[in-house]
Amino acid sequence: MTSPQIHETCPACGAGRMTPFFEVRGVPVNSVLLLPTREEAVNFPKGDIVLGFCETCGFISNIAFDPAEQEYSARYEATQAYSGTFTAFHKGLAERLIQKYGLRDKTLIEIGCDKGDFLTMLCELGNNRGFGFDPAYVPDRIPSPAKDRMTFIADFYGEAYQKYAADFVCCKMTLEHIPTVADFMKTVRRSIGNRSETIVFFQIPEVRRILREVAFWDVYYEHCSYFSKGSLARLFRKTGFDVMELGTEYDDQYLMIEARPGTGSGPAPLPEEDDLESLRQDVAYFTSTLQTTLERWQKRLREITAAGRKAVIWGGGSKGVAFLTKLNIVDEIRYAVDINPLKTGTFMAGTGQEIVGPEFLKTYKPDLVIVMNPIYMPEIGAELQRLGVSAELLPITA
Repeated sequence: MTSPQIHETCPACGAGRMTPFFEVRGVPVNSVLLLPTREEAVNFPKGDIVLGFCETCGFISNIAFDPAEQEYSARYEATQAYSGTFTAFHKGLAERLIQKYGLRDKTLIEIGCDKGDFLTMLCELGNNRGFGFDPAYVPDRIPSPAKDRMTFIADFYGEAYQKYAADFVCCKMTLEHIPTVADFMKTVRRSIGNRSETIVFFQIPEVRRILREVAFWDVYYEHCSYFSKGSLARLFRKTGFDVMELGTEYDDQYLMIEARPGTGSGPAPLPEEDDLESLRQDVAYFTSTLQTTLERWQKRLREITAAGRKAVIWGGGSKGVAFLTKLNIVDEIRYAVDINPLKTGTFMAGTGQEIVGPEFLKTYKPDLVIVMNPIYMPEIGAELQRLGVSAELLPITA
């Protein structure tokens, strides 16, 4: 890490300057594209991550991010819908929002709908009509009795789609992919106009958990924007929304905000928004502890290799790519396991491990399974038991 310098105006508040505190050079610019050959995976285009912290609002951004490097297409495969753990969470969230905001026989918009899983749930459970926007959408991927009430547009949401009005605007795991966050939120606010009863719901990764756990595997190129409760609320208020509720779920991995269009000076800030000083402390802790965390994992992997033990990672997505590339793991781990059958036979961007399905483990017989997301430990343990695989399970945070 070079000595801190000041860079760029903050994309969230426009007032602060971004002070770098973490950098990784030469990482894959996409983590979840389906790459059919090891050669393509190893030679996949690379970029740099330089995280900067805004002292004024607490926003964290990859100031080296180049949006031109991104590909969001039909081969972008980020769905978690094959997991029973995630599907139960998703359904519970949909049911809660429907109940809380009376989302029955309403019109909904989802910005960044991916393959349409969540919008489909909302429309099925609440008899709603839905419009989903995402360039990675694949037609007819999810069969549904609500199909005639849903319209999917394989494009980025923007000014061109302001004519679409809704009672509920949802945006899940998308804002972190957008570098110009204030401009984007202003677009969303303009599209709502004077429909003051419209509910706005966003879900993104929660950055304070990443900083406190020194979770370098949760920092990857596609995620160019990172928020805490306070920095997210400050962005919403600045761009014309009244913040109603903030919270975290899914083992505190996901940050959620519920808001209404307003002047930005509506209800008083919530107590948890006052987090700027603690954010500074979290950034300092991440910076001071990172090298020790990396060395601990490098030592552990050397010991695994020296003992002749076979290890795999479970999770063929972005966390796995970040873990493997940051530690420069190539030969120590040969395979990544993923329950998404569409990923079987493809390869991890950057390091080239083959992605295999769980059944592969019956013949490979690994000694150790490193779990990229600890929330799936019970689900993975049950699957290994079903397969008769007696490998040790090691969560990434251990």
